[in-house]
Amino acid sequence: MFIGEYHHNLDIKGRLAIPVKFRSAFAKGAVVTRGLDNCLFLYTKEEWKKLADKLVKLPIGPANTRAFSRLMLAGAMDVEFDKQGRVILPDYLRKYATIKKKIIVAGLYNRLEIWDSLSWDKYKISTEKNSGDIAEALGELGV
Repeated sequence: MFIGEYHHNLDIKGRLAIPVKFRSAFAKGAVVTRGLDNCLFLYTKEEWKKLADKLVKLPIGPANTRAFSRLMLAGAMDVEFDKQGRVILPDYLRKYATIKKKIIVAGLYNRLEIWDSLSWDKYKISTEKNSGDIAEALGELGV
C-alpha cells in the first residue's frame, strides 16, 4: 500500500529516487506512464497488468475509450531501479508532466504519482479549496 507525500529532486540524468519504504514493492519491476492531471503514474508490474488487462478489454469504437487507452498504454515504459533505488523518467514523460527538478511523489494506494512540485502545489490548493464540494459529490456515491 502506497500512502504519503514525499519531496525529491530529479538529478541531471533524469533519475528519481523512489522513497525507500516503497522500493521492495517494485522488486519484480515497474511501469511508468502518463497519468491524469499532468502527473505520471508509477505502477508495480502486478498492478500495471491488472490495469492493462482492463484497458485492452474496452471497446475500441468510442473515441474516449481509444483516447484513454492510448494515453495510458502508448505512454507506458518499463523502468528499472538502480542500486540507489532510482528510476530514469523518460524525457517524453517528463515533458508531459512538466517535471523540472523538484518533485513530489504521492502514494495513492496501488500506485505512486509523480508530480512537478509547482503543479502539485497548485493542484493541492485547488482541491483543498473545493474539498466540501468534492466530499458532497462522493457522499452520493457512498464514500
